[in-house]
Amino acid sequence: MLSLLFRSRDFHQKLEDSRERLYRVAYAWCHDSVLADDLAQETLAKALSKAGQLRDMQLLHSWLFSILANCWRDHFRRLKNTDELDEIEEAKLVSDNNPEDEHARNQIINRVRAAIADLPMGQRQALTLVDLEEFSYNEVAEILEIPVGTVMSRLCRARKGLKEILIEQQQNWVKTPIRRAK
Repeated sequence: MLSLLFRSRDFHQKLEDSRERLYRVAYAWCHDSVLADDLAQETLAKALSKAGQLRDMQLLHSWLFSILANCWRDHFRRLKNTDELDEIEEAKLVSDNNPEDEHARNQIINRVRAAIADLPMGQRQALTLVDLEEFSYNEVAEILEIPVGTVMSRLCRARKGLKEILIEQQQNWVKTPIRRAK
């Protein structure tokens, strides 16, 4: 009985600690902060209600991301007969950096996000789970319910496509000189 109490506390703490990662991946998939928050919340709610299904706490993260992937699929099933959601502008975070550093950082982040958004959904999912969230190929295959070979090929195509998009952006990007006032 005591072990169940400690497991419950540990389980709830690990769920709470996973919320930020779930949100980050959901945002990378949908590019909508409100929807990403809803998906993360729905994932945690389902995890709490189905906690008895998790037999090995070592598999918690891959189990949570499997639930997230299913919530994402369910979202599209619900939207089949409805209109697209309006894009919601991402909130700007306050930073200690100076404005020039912050602007340069935001430009890079926005270019990479735009490049990732241009990738097909399957490639985007594989890339975010492997490269951003550091899941193994086997874990991603379980999360997305696809063969490991498919994960590998999607990831290869995603990295190649991302590189091509970023190189093209760089070639099209024209630097404007900064004028200094005296």
